Amino acid sequence: MNRLSLWMLRLILLAVLATTATAADFDYALKPRQIAEGTWVLLGRNEDFTFTNGGNIVNTAFVVTGAGVLVIDTGPSRLYGEQLRRAIAAITDESIVKALNTHHHPDHFLGNQAFPAQLISALPPAIRGIATEGRGFTDNLYRLSGDAMKGTEVVVPSQPIEPGEFSIGGHRFEAFSLDGHTASDLVIYDHTTGVLFAGDLVFNGRTPTTPHARIGRWLASLDRLDALAPRIVVPGHGEISELVGSNIGAISQTRNYLHWLESTLLRAAQRGLDMTEVMTLPLPPEVRGLAVIEPEFRRSVGHLYPAAEQDALAHPHQH
Repeated sequence: MNRLSLWMLRLILLAVLATTATAADFDYALKPRQIAEGTWVLLGRNEDFTFTNGGNIVNTAFVVTGAGVLVIDTGPSRLYGEQLRRAIAAITDESIVKALNTHHHPDHFLGNQAFPAQLISALPPAIRGIATEGRGFTDNLYRLSGDAMKGTEVVVPSQPIEPGEFSIGGHRFEAFSLDGHTASDLVIYDHTTGVLFAGDLVFNGRTPTTPHARIGRWLASLDRLDALAPRIVVPGHGEISELVGSNIGAISQTRNYLHWLESTLLRAAQRGLDMTEVMTLPLPPEVRGLAVIEPEFRRSVGHLYPAAEQDALAHPHQH
């Protein structure tokens, strides 16, 4: 090997080492918050994906049951999953016995690498979605979140979970198979503590995302959640919501936003506005305070407006 080749090799090795160190040094600063007996939540930021937050815009959670730990969502990267495991180990010496992915969006499953594959479960349609779309999601998140994503690869859940009750230690859980945010949204209700892990069917203080949304189905799912009358709601994004009764808190906030979004798009379609005009409509006070409202509204127009136009054309006098 000549001197120039050796010099080039050293440069390449230094670049690789620098990249690895940058990823390894990224600190998500995960701080579990106890919200009920044995129940801990790690709140993500009410932001878009950025290099600064490393994709940490999602809420994850775990329940220490006395017979092992149940993890709900694993986060946006391999590194997040590893730091989540360390955060759990700082709370309890119980082993992790199950890790759930609530749906197939990448911030909820790309931490799977940090967990034993045989422990990871999701609803069957979500498993298929992760298998078929996961690689594309991962590539996109690399672009949006930077070095924190280094070394992240898709791990598809190996165990399907079916709707119904199951118990771990002193906790009686119930799994619900719902939809609307995506084609398959897993919700976990802990009957023992009254905590509802709602996944991305519920947002709190942050604008709901809609890349796979069907608003009518989503609203029906929110009615199902409201009927449970949970004591505490853990949304997929945003602050924890404590409910005193129905129509209070994050479920109601998400419902109200979806009603507003649906009606806004339908009225715009009836007026014959084009997509660019819809994206520049003024936002009313009741939604303007939601985090990330302007970019999420524009994205929702792109996701949902073509269907609203078709609906307005097919049923011109029904709205």
